[in-house]
Amino acid sequence: MPARRTVAAASRASAASAAKLRPPLAALVLLAVAVLPACQTTTTVNGLVVANPARREAGTTPAELRKRAEVRLQLASNYYTKGQFTTAIDEAHAALKLEPDVAQAYGLLGLIYSDLGDKGQAEANFQRALRLDPEDPALSNNYGWYLCQSGHPRESIAYFDRAATNRLYETPAMPLQSAGICMMQLGDLAAAENYLKRALETDATSPVAKFQLARLYLAKGQPDRANFYFDLLQKSIDPNPDSLWLGIRIAHAAADGSAERRLAEELRSKFPDSSQTAALNREAFNE
Repeated sequence: MPARRTVAAASRASAASAAKLRPPLAALVLLAVAVLPACQTTTTVNGLVVANPARREAGTTPAELRKRAEVRLQLASNYYTKGQFTTAIDEAHAALKLEPDVAQAYGLLGLIYSDLGDKGQAEANFQRALRLDPEDPALSNNYGWYLCQSGHPRESIAYFDRAATNRLYETPAMPLQSAGICMMQLGDLAAAENYLKRALETDATSPVAKFQLARLYLAKGQPDRANFYFDLLQKSIDPNPDSLWLGIRIAHAAADGSAERRLAEELRSKFPDSSQTAALNREAFNE
């Protein structure tokens, strides 16, 4: 479960409750940023005037260039989390004009191009980032999630493992839960269970790990164990279509008609136009 969110995890996609349960690339962003104004010629951040690279004044020191590149990258990350991809790309390139070998800028471009569906650019930028800084756990985690979502879940595991074992990584549960999700995609439920339990041991508050463990045990035909993790999930997040639909399916599998009716009523009343309500109405419990 980046993420996009030095490393933070929560962005525009995880602002939606369902995104807390299935972390997208947006959840893996490299930089935590404030909301900052952009300007074509200069930008002021914490009293620092950042000039357009094309107008860089003579005599700028390397330290000043690094600082300005850092601010540009913060701006790029902020625009990315807001879904303003074109501006984010421009700011990331502005950072690279100031400091050409910033691995995190290439990593951010990889995330952006992945969201845009440009796999060629995404792959090229991720690879450039990893060549520049192969030990950065956030880059490994983000590239692993990109691989998983691009049809290469088995190849993603090595990158998740690398990120999870880096003691400097601030969010080690994220690559573990992401690895669990990818192993579920492969149908390897035993490996998925191992990763997801490790994720929950690492971060007992993780709604992603709880949701995915509930899904996993439902898939294994163990509704009682699925319900255990679903109960934990309910205590940690506000209800959303994904969580309610999962609870309904678990209750249906457990032949718990009372819980099924209660959750179904809540889903229909709170989210009448959701795809989950549509699935409920056609009784698609096994889709």
